[in-house]
Parts: sequence; structure tokens; C-alpha cells
Amino acid sequence: MNKLVIVGGAAVVLVGAFVIGMNVYRGQQTEKVSQIAATDSDSPFNRPDAPMIGTIMAKVEIVEYFDPACESCREFYPYVKNVLEQHKNQVRLSLRYAAFHKGSDYVVQVLEAARLQGFDIYVKSLETVLDAQPIWANHNNPNPSMVWTLLGNTGIDIERAKREMNDPRILARMKQDAADIVKLDVRKTPTLFINGKPLREFSPQGLASQVASEVRAAYKN
Repeated sequence: MNKLVIVGGAAVVLVGAFVIGMNVYRGQQTEKVSQIAATDSDSPFNRPDAPMIGTIMAKVEIVEYFDPACESCREFYPYVKNVLEQHKNQVRLSLRYAAFHKGSDYVVQVLEAARLQGFDIYVKSLETVLDAQPIWANHNNPNPSMVWTLLGNTGIDIERAKREMNDPRILARMKQDAADIVKLDVRKTPTLFINGKPLREFSPQGLASQVASEVRAAYKN
């Protein structure tokens, strides 16, 4: 019995230490990000060439670092879309790439080549890639080139996209995102910021609540 009590007590201590550590990290990240947003002339939150969903006039911006091979990104995307729908014309989404998984960089280049053909094609390609993620993004044996066979109903010119996926503009975009990941200390996907502030609670409710708070502040609702 005493051993069980000791083991149980140790587990509680470890969990408590983990929670404290995470809170300290979040506090440090929030302070660091706030300083970057306020003083950095080359702010990661000012990337007008990044993919954007919503109107440029929106006063609230969600910046999301995502990996097209990330299961959590796939699962969280509908909630992000729902927030955009709930606050139409008030909130915009700026997408950044964090290609942490093997093969993800290839798919990012495909998506950016689709974007060169039009925004609607980009969004359709993005959602197709996410929907079909279990097919091409097996982490033990990823096959990113399979995405080409999945994009037929998006309107994309596949041959053109294959030619343009190594366009210097695309490679520069990816290089910039990689540098911003380091600057913001992004370690996982999805990582979200709302008006330059880290998402405090990673959950659909946490996102909805923090965005609603920023909308009220920005629009005095």
C-alpha cells in the first residue's frame, strides 16, 4: 500500500511539474511574441504574400502555422473555418507553412503552385489535400506525389502546377516561413496566433472564445 501511495504521489508531482512547466513556457512565449509584434520591423505577423482567407479589411487576424500532413491540423481546420463564418468580414486567416513531417514540403509546393492559378483553386486544393491526408501522409511511408491524382476536381492545371512548383517565389515563401518558425519558437502544428497573441487554450472552444474577445475589442461590440 505504501508503495502505491508513493508511486501515486510521484505521478501527481510529475503531472504538476509538467503543468507548471507548460504554463511557464506559455508565459515566456506570450511575452516573446508580444515583443516581436510590437517592436520587430520585420514582424512574422506582417507577411502580405502569405495565403489569406477572408477580407484584408478584417481587424482580427488568425495566423496559423500548419503542416498538410499533420492530423491535428486536419481535425482543427473545420473549427477555424467555422470561426471565420461566424465573424464574416471581421476575421481573416493567414496561413503559414510548418512542414515538419517528411514529404510535407513537397505538398506545400504543390499547394503554392495551385495558388498561382487562383485563390479558389488554392482553397479547393488545400481542402482536398487535408481530406485525403490518410491516403498520402502515412508517417511510416508517406507518398506526397499521390496528391496529384487527388486534385482532378479542383480545376487545377496539373501540368502547369508541376512546372511551377519550384518557382523562386514559392521557395522564397517557404524559406521565410521557416525563418519565422524559429523567430516565434513554433514547435508543433497547428500553432495559432490571434492578433499577434498565442492561442491560450488549444481547443475549439478556446479558439472561439479568444477570437470573439478580439472581435469585441476591435469592433467595440
